[in-house]
Amino acid sequence: MTVWRADRANAIRILAMDAVQAANSGHPGMPMGMADIAEVLFNDHLRLNPNNPDWPDRDRFILSNGHGSMLQYAALHLAGFDISLDDLKSFRQLHSKTPGHPENFMTPGVETTTGPLGQGLANAVGMALAEANLAARFNREDAEIVDHRTWCFAGDGCLMEGVSHEAASLAGHWGLGKLIVIYDDNGISIDGETQGWFTDDTPTRFEAYGWQVIRNVDGHNVDEIDFAIDTAKKQTERPTLICARTHIAMGAPNKVDTAGAHGAALGEDEVAATREQLGWTDTTPFVVPDEIYRGWDKREQGAELERAWQSRFETYAARYPTEAAEFDRLMRGDLPSDWATRCTDYIRSVADAGKRTATRKSSKATIAAYAEALPELIGGSADLSGSNGTDFDGHRAIRAGDYGGNYVYYGVREFGMTAITNGLSLHGGIVPFGATFLTFSDYARNAVRMAALMRARNVLVYTHDSIGLGEDGPTHQAVEHLASLRLIPNLHVWRPGDDVEVAVAWRAAIERDSGPTALALSRQDVDHQSRDDDTIALIERGGYVLRAGGDAPDALIVATGSELELAVAAADRLDPDGARLRVISMPCLDVFEQQSHEYRDAVFPEKTTARVAVEAGSSDPWYRLVGRDGVVIGVDHYGASAPGADVYADMGVTVDAICEAVQGQLGN
Repeated sequence: MTVWRADRANAIRILAMDAVQAANSGHPGMPMGMADIAEVLFNDHLRLNPNNPDWPDRDRFILSNGHGSMLQYAALHLAGFDISLDDLKSFRQLHSKTPGHPENFMTPGVETTTGPLGQGLANAVGMALAEANLAARFNREDAEIVDHRTWCFAGDGCLMEGVSHEAASLAGHWGLGKLIVIYDDNGISIDGETQGWFTDDTPTRFEAYGWQVIRNVDGHNVDEIDFAIDTAKKQTERPTLICARTHIAMGAPNKVDTAGAHGAALGEDEVAATREQLGWTDTTPFVVPDEIYRGWDKREQGAELERAWQSRFETYAARYPTEAAEFDRLMRGDLPSDWATRCTDYIRSVADAGKRTATRKSSKATIAAYAEALPELIGGSADLSGSNGTDFDGHRAIRAGDYGGNYVYYGVREFGMTAITNGLSLHGGIVPFGATFLTFSDYARNAVRMAALMRARNVLVYTHDSIGLGEDGPTHQAVEHLASLRLIPNLHVWRPGDDVEVAVAWRAAIERDSGPTALALSRQDVDHQSRDDDTIALIERGGYVLRAGGDAPDALIVATGSELELAVAAADRLDPDGARLRVISMPCLDVFEQQSHEYRDAVFPEKTTARVAVEAGSSDPWYRLVGRDGVVIGVDHYGASAPGADVYADMGVTVDAICEAVQGQLGN
């Protein structure tokens, strides 16, 4: 049989509709509509190696409209990635490699987890920025080792979501010429024809962002698709949006261009009719002729692409051995060999200096110290650099045409910032951080959740973490945010109580390669707490005894962040000899709860008579630690506009309140 491009595209359509039909669940319309575009892209333009999906200079392909996951699974399977026919038959089944939406830890060749629309596009912006940054830092005129593109499929829904506006605006501003987005303009979403609610002039919008826009591409004409992609590749100064008009469920005679094909199986009769319409003679599900497999197979081509890159890298390494070794380290995700020593020395120096200062200021000093050892540490702020303390000494802005810096000015784009930092992390070679006020983490919440789901090495810096920020009032005073962030699985939330805990928290965040870390930092100054080396070493366990109160204390006070100094002051008043009252610092409840039962019980003896927890936020999480018989001094309502000390007093988060709670439990 002669294999034509239409046959290769139809293989995607057949596999997608069969998998959705077998699962009786899924989205067949988009894979069938974008099959021709995917066929051209995968077969003629993408630089991938199915034998090694993670080689450093591969192209990155992002499916932002992730509900069409069967398009990606089918294309990867046909190209020769480690996704078998049985994996496709297990679409949307428990523990399969082919979940309902693409998940980066489940499926070879999937770069990021998508599904919440628009975030994949923002991840793609982050990956393109990572490529530009690494290229600027490592490429030389006589040797280039970083030279790849980031490709993104996006649908109408992605472009309706606000995060796509934030990310696309930044991509155009930065001039990310190796970012190419293909817009699946099929005019259909779950509720029907999008003309009822989406009439933006999308091409003009992207042109206003500074993108090259290629309009009116027939998404089923392979010559037009190929020409558009070639045109996009020639543009190096701006990202490109290819506007491809497609028909959802192309090939399904009775479901094409209907909302019914968006998110439901076609049904047996329509599946049969589609086979007939496409001229697909085999009626057995999941059968693809060998000739089509051979036409798709990219294993040999991919291996040759990687071999050619490896040859270039060896030439580079011979000329620039130090840079080559550093590039290798970054792409492996390893930390420098002297990292542990440098951290220990810095933390000790902070402990020796012992300053009363805001933890956001301690964070700024810590970033500066650690950035000297970590060129991969690249951060930024959502228009709050000075307030967040992220404009550390030695920071250099990344700008259009000058990508070699280590700092990003994101503007007022919290959601876009967080999704872009996810992309920076997932690309590899970069440890990113992004900063805003803790209360504004709400804007970015779904990207925070996605970071945790994807296990992205991402540091989320949140300052002005409580009612202590004062005069800006309840709109800016975080109350419920710490509790809600702690509910996100695989997110470590650190709320350090002084300069030493800040330095340890930052070290833990950077070293953590299995998920994101949030740092909640104070606007107001806090006391430095004295510790010996053994106690400093315990901070990394998330919770530890700061003031022992004897071997069998009568009372425990546990505190975090800026309330730690209140707990210490209360203990000094009630128990000046330090014989009866223990103070526990709990900078990271998530990490503490991962410790052994023996350690947790040694820190927090279950039979202690009086237990008091204090944190200027929602009280509920602390009852699982102190028990319902314990007392939690928290804030379970919104704050007020006044100087920070006055707000604390008005809300009852004071030394007096802690003392009264302890005495009340002891019956004094």
